Formats: sequence, C-alpha cells, structure tokens
Amino acid sequence: MIKADLHIHSRISDGSDTIEELAVQAAEKGLDVIAVTDHDTLSQVRLISDALPVRVIPGIEISCFDDAANQRVHILGYQIQNITLVEEFVHPLLIARHENACKQIEILQKAGFSIDLTQLHRADGKYIYKQHIMEHLVKTGQVQEMFGDFYQRTFRNGGICAFDITYLNPYEAVRIIRQAGGLAVLAHSGQQQNFGLIPQLVQAGLTGLECNHPAHQEADKTIIREYANRYHLFLTGGSDYHGRYEKEVHELGCCLSEESGVKAICCE
Repeated sequence: MIKADLHIHSRISDGSDTIEELAVQAAEKGLDVIAVTDHDTLSQVRLISDALPVRVIPGIEISCFDDAANQRVHILGYQIQNITLVEEFVHPLLIARHENACKQIEILQKAGFSIDLTQLHRADGKYIYKQHIMEHLVKTGQVQEMFGDFYQRTFRNGGICAFDITYLNPYEAVRIIRQAGGLAVLAHSGQQQNFGLIPQLVQAGLTGLECNHPAHQEADKTIIREYANRYHLFLTGGSDYHGRYEKEVHELGCCLSEESGVKAICCE
C-alpha cells in the first residue's frame, strides 16, 4: 500500500520547512508520497521537481467561512489543472492576510516592540503572516516563545492584535476547484465540527473527506465514514504538519491517507 501524507504546509504559506526539507523528512519516515497543501496558494507548484526523494503532489487549502452556519471551513484541492483560475480566486485572501499582519505590526511597534519588516520571512516571498511576526519577536529576544502567554494575550482573547480577515465562501471554493479540473476535499471536519455542511458541499461538487487527522477522535472518524458512505466520497488523511509554526507540533507522517484517497489523488 502507498504511504501518503496528503496534508502538509511549507514555507510558501505558514509552514516552517521548505519543500526540500519536507521531502527529506518524508523519505526518512518511509513515506511514498506527500501533498504540499499550502494555504490559499499554488505557488509551490514551481518548486516541486522530480529530483526530490519522494513524490510530491501540489495542492491547496482554501480558508473559508460559512456565514449562515457561523462556522469555519477549510477546503483542500488536489489535481488542479487550471492553476490560474484557483489562484485568482484566492489572491484577495492573501492580500487581506498580509494587510492584516501589517496592521498588527503597526500596533506592536506603537506598543514598544522593535519590528524591522525587512527582516521578516514572507510567505512566497511576499506575504507576512502572524507566525512570521512571532518568529521575529522570538528570534530578536523580545518574546520567549512562539505560542506562549504573549501570543495568547496579544493575538487571542481580546488582545491588541486579536482581529482577523474575512474568509472565502466554502461552496464557491469547492465549485472553483472542480471547475479547475480538481478534486475538492473537506479538511479536518472533526476539528471544526462542521459535519452538518457536508450535504451542501456535496451539492457544490465535494469529492472527498479528510478522515485521518491529528485532531480527530474515533467518534469524529466514525461520523466522517458514515458521510463518505452516504455520499460516495473518498477518504484522505494527513498530518497537517506546520513544523515550528504550530503550537502543537504533529510529526510529518503521523496520519496517513486512506486507500480510497490515495487512489483518487495519487494514481491519476
């Protein structure tokens, strides 16, 4: 059976490792395939080569929000043929995320923190995320740890930087992925407890569900399998690895895809 981790993030978005580093880790763990599913971009396509030690598949994770249900939704996209169509859809979100981070930097500077924008890492060389802000503050000794008390007081719980952006419509995200010739998968529905949206997402063109994920309990997996059987959806899985840019670090390869997902995504 093919061992595939189909949900990984790289330096192109909010992961701490390069694609080369991810491929090396995957090879060391005995994986056959990984999918780099960076948030709201397909720029990693140009960085994937046949010279890597494992097969690397490009994908995307689109950050969405269902206003009617008041729920966050993340849609994974694979085997996308029309990259331009998808990138045009998600580009406003990248701009909004960057502008949001710049506002947070201004607030922190006024609060007395020293932040040199030229020293911050930028996703795809262009976009600043809050993880990059925190990385800089830790590196310069102004904050002790990435996701400690400072992060919780500042970026969460009503802190001075606790504001967010408007995300994309999940049904439109599914339709765009399908229109672009790709496969659309609902990510970590157990983590976000948005199972009730699956019927509508299927109507929009959803093709799969992510079953194996570090945040999923057995009860979540049971529900996901029931929906998959009901709507004839394939099942995937992945570690959702972000490296040091995640509070709870889950090792690459800790969750692997179900066979049906491997056949649908990796055997095209």
